Amino acid sequence: MKAKLRLGWSRSSVRLRLLSGLAVLLVFGLTASTVISAFLLEDFLDKRYDDTLRGSAERVADVISQGPQSADADQLAALLGPPLGIIAVDRDNQVLESTGSATASAGAVARLSTTVPAGRIVTYDGHDDQEHGLASIRVPSPGLRIVDISGTAEPLRPAALVLTIDTSIDDSTTAALIKRQLALVGGALLLLLALATVVLRLGMRPLTRMAHTADAIAEGHLSERLPTRGNGSETDLLAEAVNRAFDAQARAEATVRSMAADTSHELRTPLATISGWLDLHRQGGVTGPGLETAFEHIENEVGRMRLLVEDLALLARLDAGRPVEQDPLDLTALAAGVVEDAQIIYPERGITLAPASPAPVLGDAHRLQQVVRNLVGNAVQHTPAHTSVLVEITQLDTDVRLRVVDDGPGISPQDLPRVFERFWRAEASRSRAYGGSGLGLAIVEAIVHAHHGRVDVESEVGVGTTVTIRLPRAPRTG
Repeated sequence: MKAKLRLGWSRSSVRLRLLSGLAVLLVFGLTASTVISAFLLEDFLDKRYDDTLRGSAERVADVISQGPQSADADQLAALLGPPLGIIAVDRDNQVLESTGSATASAGAVARLSTTVPAGRIVTYDGHDDQEHGLASIRVPSPGLRIVDISGTAEPLRPAALVLTIDTSIDDSTTAALIKRQLALVGGALLLLLALATVVLRLGMRPLTRMAHTADAIAEGHLSERLPTRGNGSETDLLAEAVNRAFDAQARAEATVRSMAADTSHELRTPLATISGWLDLHRQGGVTGPGLETAFEHIENEVGRMRLLVEDLALLARLDAGRPVEQDPLDLTALAAGVVEDAQIIYPERGITLAPASPAPVLGDAHRLQQVVRNLVGNAVQHTPAHTSVLVEITQLDTDVRLRVVDDGPGISPQDLPRVFERFWRAEASRSRAYGGSGLGLAIVEAIVHAHHGRVDVESEVGVGTTVTIRLPRAPRTG
């Protein structure tokens, strides 16, 4: 029902907007076609009138040029043929004789013909419903006599002949054509809109199915995904993009659930320890020197919980995109301090810092120190006692690179992509003798990203592991 409401014929629906746009295009296209057709037909007819008049004028002029000629009006009319007409005028432009289509408007056509040079065509449109449109051309006629076949009247000696042709018939034909085309346009528009409605309904089916699937997902069927055909169409691309968004959301929710479960698991052990010692004390099983031991255990477990909560709070702040401090510092000096502390804490381990020049970066000294400490601590705590650890710092063109290299047992290829997952620990390749929450490398990655850097891990079983971080080099001052 929701999909129908979204995809129905509402004022803002895609279907209605597409159909409205198509209707406008169809009306414009069909109307333009009608206008163009009428214009081309009228232009063709006008050219035909012009050609007919000019051809007839040339024939009359050829006959007149041969010398004095005598003819009656009927002979002239027969010479020219319908729908032509003739108007004979004297030197004063008075009508002497008219035949055919010129009879009704002879005077007006004769006067109009004097407004242009002889041999040029002029059009008379008429001034009332009884008069027809006429195209005319004026031909000088010196020496021409028009005789009366009955012999009862004196011959006429016209100074010029005005040849006319009736254009009203073709004008009515053009008007009728336009009317018919408009009727056809109306019928074609209705038919095309009906077909467009069907096509749109079929074309919108993928969107309807997508809406139904989205509703199903919203109702709790989280495994549902929008249907795709794999044909690369726009709807397929949209469905794939939405499916990726749903997958990302599902992964995020799974991560949250996993984090909640892992956090509760990590907190359960120290809480159980604390609860056990408290129960033992309550039952009178801890007295005298044993009470101090119980307090030490409780204090250790509280410390573990405090560190876990602090790590989670740090990750939450970094995930929220809170900016870190951007103070100038020397990464080489910072790493040297961490290595020196590690050498004191683990005197039996070979932990060294390769000679390096000062490496200026911008960042939060406390957080970057935590990064180096976590990397060195991971290398020490999760490798055998004979494993050496080397810290190298190199300055590149735009970056400062810090590498922590160990020659321990390495990480298996199937575990390597998961090393930055929160609460994840490799069971086979790294010892869990030192415990840990599994947040060390996750915190490293989050802090490095907050400093606009990147972190990579390379490892080969039996050879060792190298963790590399790159941080933007601080711009030179002065």
